[in-house]
Amino acid sequence: MNPDVGSASDLAIATVVVRVEGLSKVFLGPPEVTALQPCDFQVGTGEFVAITGPSGSGKTTLLSLLGLLDAPTAGRYVLDGLDVAELSDNDRAGVRARRIGFVFQAFHLVGYRTVLENVELGLLYHGTPKRERRQRALEVIDRVGLTGRKNGLCSQLSGGEKQRVAIARTLIRKPALMLCDEPTGNLDTVNSDTILSTLEELHAEGMTVVVITHDQAVAARAQRNLLIRDGVLTEPDSSVP
Repeated sequence: MNPDVGSASDLAIATVVVRVEGLSKVFLGPPEVTALQPCDFQVGTGEFVAITGPSGSGKTTLLSLLGLLDAPTAGRYVLDGLDVAELSDNDRAGVRARRIGFVFQAFHLVGYRTVLENVELGLLYHGTPKRERRQRALEVIDRVGLTGRKNGLCSQLSGGEKQRVAIARTLIRKPALMLCDEPTGNLDTVNSDTILSTLEELHAEGMTVVVITHDQAVAARAQRNLLIRDGVLTEPDSSVP
C-alpha cells in the first residue's frame, strides 16, 4: 500500500488530523491483557488535546498507536487524511517520519552535539540539502527562544532548554501532529510553565498538539481533555462544573 495515498473520503476530512474508530489493543498472553478498549475520537487541525489518566491506565499504549510505534489489534486510524491502521511496518515507519513529531519526557538529545546540530538531526535522513537544513534549524531555534544558545552543547543546557531543543527538532519537520509524552515530567515549575506556554503558542499558530500526562495542571492548559482509565477512553462533559 502506498502510504501517501488515501481514499477520496479520507482526503475530504483532512481538517481532522486524527480520526479513531473502534481502535483497540490486546496483548496476547498468557495472560491476555486488553490494554485499550475500543475507542472513538477525533482531533481537529490546530487543536490542543490532553489525554490524562493514572499509571497503567493505557496512556502509553494509546500514544504508541497514535504515534505509529505499534499496530492496533482492531479498529481504524486515519491520520491527516490517510488510513494507517493496517499499514505494513515499513510504511508505518515512513508515515511516522514524515507526519508525526515526538516530544518525550527524557528529551533524547545527543549531549556532545550543539543545539544547532541536534535540531538539524530532525531532517538529516529526509534528504534535505544542507543549506536548507541549516536555515530551517536556525528558524525553529529562534522560534523556541534559543538563538543565543545555538552553538552550546546540549549536555550543558538546563532541563527546560533541553526540552525546547526537543520541540525545535520536532518543528523542523513540520509534522501534521505533535505528540508529547509527559513533556514536563522532568522539569521544575518555572521550566514546566515555559514549555506549556510554548505549546500553547504553537497551538495558537495552528499546530495540532496531543499531550499525554498524569498532571492535571498540564491538562488544564489544553483546549480539550480526554480521560483514560483501565483502558477505557472517555471525554468528560465540559459543561458540568
